[in-house]
Amino acid sequence: MRISRNPFPDPRTAPGDAPLAQGGDLSLPLLLTAYRNGIFPWYSEGRPPLWWCPDPRTVIDLDSLHISRSLTRVMRQQSFRITWNTCFTRIMEECGKEREEGSWIFREMVDAYTIAHHAGYAHSIEVWKNDELAGGLYGFQCGGAFMAESMFHRATNASKIALVEAVQFLWKQGIRLFDVQFLTPHLESLGAYEISRDEYLDRLSIARDLPVILFPDRLKS
Repeated sequence: MRISRNPFPDPRTAPGDAPLAQGGDLSLPLLLTAYRNGIFPWYSEGRPPLWWCPDPRTVIDLDSLHISRSLTRVMRQQSFRITWNTCFTRIMEECGKEREEGSWIFREMVDAYTIAHHAGYAHSIEVWKNDELAGGLYGFQCGGAFMAESMFHRATNASKIALVEAVQFLWKQGIRLFDVQFLTPHLESLGAYEISRDEYLDRLSIARDLPVILFPDRLKS
């Protein structure tokens, strides 16, 4: 699904630390056009959408992925269970709770991304412990590019496990660009690194057109 006209300015000429554009909506065609051009929405509830394409951008690759010895031991214990796309909306809602910096994941966002999820563009990974949701993440897919939007944990190491499992699994499925937007100490410890916006957009222009279809069986239902 695409719209016939790209309403966004050229992200290569936008400020690196300010919004690229303002306005519009969170319809699926507009979201898909945004993500295909390296742009994502990030704004406050009750305000017009703000669209961003920051410089630099943060990515994580299979080769850069770092799994510490302690995390390796935890994963080998198999005390966590991993699923995909079993409770997408709940993952988004959990990601929006109890964030010190405030949340941009409000009802309008949840509803829009849930529509994208049902259309096969947005996915979630869930980490369970003793049948309780312990952590997870969600993101938006365009071909061979996956843009991780947010993650959370309710048990120690659960968000790290979600990210590690997501990178490893999606790379096996053909994803070749795994975007995490901004560098944080937590992400850096797992192997995330910054690249220039120009390099990011160059890599995206190749990855987005790769014929990668995640979870095709789900789309048949």
